[in-house]
Amino acid sequence: MAAPDFLVVGHLVQDKVAGGYRLGGTAAYASLTAHRLGLRTAVLTRVAADLDLSSLPPEIEVHRLPSPQTTVFENIYSGGHRPGGRASARTQYVWARAESIAAVDVPAELASARIVLLGPVVGEVEDEVARCFPGSLVGICAQGWLRTVAADGRVVRLSPCHWRPFASPPSAEAESAQRIGRLQAVFVSEEDLPPAETEETLAGWAARVPLIFFTLGYRGARVCSNGRWQEVPGFPAREVDPTGSGDVFAAAFLARYLETDDVAQAALFAAAAAAVSVEAVGTAGVPTRVQVEERLRRQNEGKDQP
Repeated sequence: MAAPDFLVVGHLVQDKVAGGYRLGGTAAYASLTAHRLGLRTAVLTRVAADLDLSSLPPEIEVHRLPSPQTTVFENIYSGGHRPGGRASARTQYVWARAESIAAVDVPAELASARIVLLGPVVGEVEDEVARCFPGSLVGICAQGWLRTVAADGRVVRLSPCHWRPFASPPSAEAESAQRIGRLQAVFVSEEDLPPAETEETLAGWAARVPLIFFTLGYRGARVCSNGRWQEVPGFPAREVDPTGSGDVFAAAFLARYLETDDVAQAALFAAAAAAVSVEAVGTAGVPTRVQVEERLRRQNEGKDQP
């Protein structure tokens, strides 16, 4: 069996919504993004045997590791909406949690995937998994390692100083590199880092990883490429559901970066993809390549309106 172009490692989850559940998690949003951009896509996940995956296209190859239960999330957006229909603060709850994914769980046929995105939702991907892909373009969605679950199920943000691959001092770079493998890109949002620790954290990560993306919602993103920071503009959007937009951004960037080897071009492509994704509910908003290119065209022509 040929290795996929794009592999996502992390829990597929059940997102609790009004009236029932829908498929979610970085694994769902990122794999759908890669698939709709034309890449042969696979997911390595751990879920219960009864999880319904019919909302994923059959072309996405799902490697299901067994678990007594599937992770269940609930996202609650509160505080009204910002101008332009943009939702504000989010509170998350985890009502069930599947078991972790370790390096020994990675099948040999997936180890040569061209692109790998590690996307835990709540720390379930062990750090050593990154070392399983020595020849791949490896990216990490940091969010899942920067939070834990309180006794009442509420998701609580963790200080980034406790994230093991980056917890060692700069002088211990060899040990850190051994833990995270050939990591090229880290994606993190402004809601994931405590404001008082943000700049120090980003500077520390940028000293160790070639690409750091700090996403700012509808305001775009900041990207550090080999120590140099630049701004990525946001795209106007009529926000309906922001869930998963950061995952779409990460997957779209990696896919386009592999095609172009151009950080600025790929980042703009990713920002356009994320903008499209928030304009529909759940994974229904994940864009096709045609939709992303149309949004870029409209932006270039000055026709894009919120």
